[in-house]
Amino acid sequence: MNTVCRNASRSISCVVMFVAIVAGSSRADNWPCFRGPTRQGISREKNVPVKWSATSRILWKTPIPGKGWSSPIVFGARVLVTTATDKGASFRLVRLDKITGTIVWNKEVLRQEPGHKLRLNSYASSTPVTDGQRVYVLAFDGSLAAVSMDGIVVWTNRDFKYYSEHGLAVSPILYKDLLIVAFDGSSDGPDKTVGWQKPWDKAVILALDKSTGAVRWKGQRGLSRIAHVTPQIVSENGHDQLISSAGDVVQGFDLETGKRIWTVSSPGEGVVPSVVIGDGLIFVTSGFGQPTIRAIRSGGKGDVTKTHIVWESRDDVPKIPSMLYVKPFLYLVTEAGVAKCLRAATGEVVWRNRLGGRYSASPIWAEARIYFLSENGTTTVIEAGPEFKVLARNEIGEKCGASPAVSQQHIFIRSENNLYCIGHG
Repeated sequence: MNTVCRNASRSISCVVMFVAIVAGSSRADNWPCFRGPTRQGISREKNVPVKWSATSRILWKTPIPGKGWSSPIVFGARVLVTTATDKGASFRLVRLDKITGTIVWNKEVLRQEPGHKLRLNSYASSTPVTDGQRVYVLAFDGSLAAVSMDGIVVWTNRDFKYYSEHGLAVSPILYKDLLIVAFDGSSDGPDKTVGWQKPWDKAVILALDKSTGAVRWKGQRGLSRIAHVTPQIVSENGHDQLISSAGDVVQGFDLETGKRIWTVSSPGEGVVPSVVIGDGLIFVTSGFGQPTIRAIRSGGKGDVTKTHIVWESRDDVPKIPSMLYVKPFLYLVTEAGVAKCLRAATGEVVWRNRLGGRYSASPIWAEARIYFLSENGTTTVIEAGPEFKVLARNEIGEKCGASPAVSQQHIFIRSENNLYCIGHG
């Protein structure tokens, strides 16, 4: 049975409070995809909780059947998350009621081949994306599906067979009528180092018609290596471009045709942190081998490595958590718990502190505060800005790897076994 606001009277209070908050909040946002409405971990919400514990300010806590490290998404009163059961073969989408935490439905939307993955990965690590009408999901084997808000599979696309020495962890994005996903895997042939330790030319950026699932275009990288980077959109001279990073490369693509426009060399493989943008700059990390943070000026054509890298840093490079840009600073946390603030324009270090613990989740920003969620379930809240100031350390005592979501003054945290809704109740 779900734990819903502790008891019936508490549940009624939660509903009344939730309705009042929704009615009174003019800045309430949905959280429709990985890292929220801007895909950068930024929330415009006000009155977001700062302090909580495993026994306080938990509006509801609902067990999620199966295993998965995808992040929750939120649209209106609907909370959605993927999971995998049957030893990973059953890929499922779960919808919860945002007010009570009750599971509305739990549907198998795809059967998948579990296959090889790293221990830290799961068979449901890709965060879904929604336009409010349908939910678009990406399974471990590269299968894609559109699902109605009632749990009905509208279409599937299983044309691309995905394999990676790491498993799958990238998340799809929506752009106008396109569903876009970067498939930066490796070879499943006899030499497993191809595409992983040895560059290859088989990576594909796939754009589907979100209404039908039909392929609209396929983008080609040229030589690159394994990655799990969720792409981003940037506007260049009035035209939108897809910015996508992988092992050894950062690239810009035409969103109408999928044609590659420019490339910057970024040596390293196994790249995970998503692309971050701001003030004409693109912030990326490279992966294992030559870990580096790079700030790249957008624009140009062809290989612009020599002309468009603004600054680089090889110190404290995150390999899993994404970075966070809030003008004029770039914030990050490494897997080992080193938090850092840089001047985004120059890469100058503003402060560096140890948070403690290990980190996979990407940080989020709300109300001039930054939330860092560790793998042991501790959320360290700091004041954003040029001084390091801890405001709270909140523990729920469960393993966490998914990035939090923020919507209508609530924080949603997925642990290994549960989904939490944190608020002011």
